Amino acid sequence: MRRLHSAGLTVLSIAAGLLIWEIAAHDVPRVVFAPPSAVLKRLAADTISGTLPAALLASLGHLTLGYLLAVAVAIPLGFAIGRNAKVAAMADPIINAVYAVPPVATVPFILLWFGLFFEARVALVFLMSFFEILVTVSAGTRNVDPSLIAAGRAFGAGRARLVTRVMLPASLPFVFAALRVGLVRAINAMITAELFFAAVNLGALMKQSAQRFDTAGLLAVIVLLCLVGLAAQEGLKALEARLLPWHVRR
Repeated sequence: MRRLHSAGLTVLSIAAGLLIWEIAAHDVPRVVFAPPSAVLKRLAADTISGTLPAALLASLGHLTLGYLLAVAVAIPLGFAIGRNAKVAAMADPIINAVYAVPPVATVPFILLWFGLFFEARVALVFLMSFFEILVTVSAGTRNVDPSLIAAGRAFGAGRARLVTRVMLPASLPFVFAALRVGLVRAINAMITAELFFAAVNLGALMKQSAQRFDTAGLLAVIVLLCLVGLAAQEGLKALEARLLPWHVRR
């Protein structure tokens, strides 16, 4: 019942947002700001023609690779920083300093090191999602309830069992939060890379629409990105609810 109520509120929120958008864009020239009716029509047409699905599929290649690499590196490193005071003392100043630098500022270096194409896009996705995941995981593991660790030790658990049976389960809510935040940043990086480097896939469609003053086509890509992000977030939330029923309120 609660799920249906939540889904109903989500649908109501989206419908209200579309209605406000339609009213706001009613007296505005379409070349400046297209209404949702025109955008959704264009989205449907480009989807049926295969233009948007083909571009999205190609974009998901560097998104997936860059995000998975960030997850593979950031989660173990986050655990090490969160649970080892010496590692944290050495790593925190560097992480905080680098984290303060806008990822876009690294674009010139990525161009020099990786070029303009697939490798550069993967590198930017990795960079923009890595620190979000790292900081969240390290904060989560650092704040594991000490009483849980003490209880594990009282039952004779060694270091390996403490990590796998106590620290990891207690940190999983933070890991899922890190995955969700990192995924949003990865999607952001995906389209940023396609706009800053060689214009390809969804980025190329956006640039072509902008050059033609086609705001409906431009917003259709943005709406598609919103739908991809929403679907990915809901997928992670569903996985979290399934794996952590003791943590997620249904």
